Amino acid sequence: MPVSRRVLVGAAGIAVVAVGGGVAWQLARSQTIPNPPPPATPVPPAAAPAPGAPAGDPRFAERALGKPDAPVSVTEWFSLTCPHCARFSRDTMPQIQSQLVDTGKLRYIAGDFPLDQVALTASMVARYLPPDRYWPFCDALLASQDRWAFARNVNSTEEIAKMAALAGMGRETFDKAIADTQLRDWILKRQDEASKVYNIDSTPSFIFNGPAEKNHREAGEQSYDSFAKMVAAAAG
Repeated sequence: MPVSRRVLVGAAGIAVVAVGGGVAWQLARSQTIPNPPPPATPVPPAAAPAPGAPAGDPRFAERALGKPDAPVSVTEWFSLTCPHCARFSRDTMPQIQSQLVDTGKLRYIAGDFPLDQVALTASMVARYLPPDRYWPFCDALLASQDRWAFARNVNSTEEIAKMAALAGMGRETFDKAIADTQLRDWILKRQDEASKVYNIDSTPSFIFNGPAEKNHREAGEQSYDSFAKMVAAAAG
């Protein structure tokens, strides 16, 4: 089974499942198996560190879906507090996963582009999770923005901590994540570089690379059809 944005997330026994068009964390039904079996064809946890990152440090490892040798790659620059990113994740990404990623046509790479301090905190916490829990955690946050990011009189940090706990992260690790100035500075540096190199000024923004096109940028929510056409154009 290919690695998916909606998969079991390990020893915590938690899954991300579709619920009413959204995503929710749910305790796995079986409590007798301490660790679910790994996917048959997992994406390597980090074929290489993300650009500008120290080698071998999992915090900075590339977070990606799909085959490393897929003919086309796309980086989605997104913010976990962006409603447009949330709708794209809910409405378009499942078909991209099944039709393009799982079929070996596309490698899908995460690019942190936090639009505010709350999003930056969430991105830092996500990068402290194992790579196989990264995408489900991000999807869960995107699907529940109204509860942790935009709700009135809510402590966003504590709400993120609750969701991180469901993903198997202890409080000590969470506190370490949100206090990690090296990770914070690295995320912000990459964000600044993306703005300068690719002229990214909004989320979601996508950078397509393939044999026929290099660093092609598209901004805004995309339908599956428009996204698939851009992948085909990059493939040539």
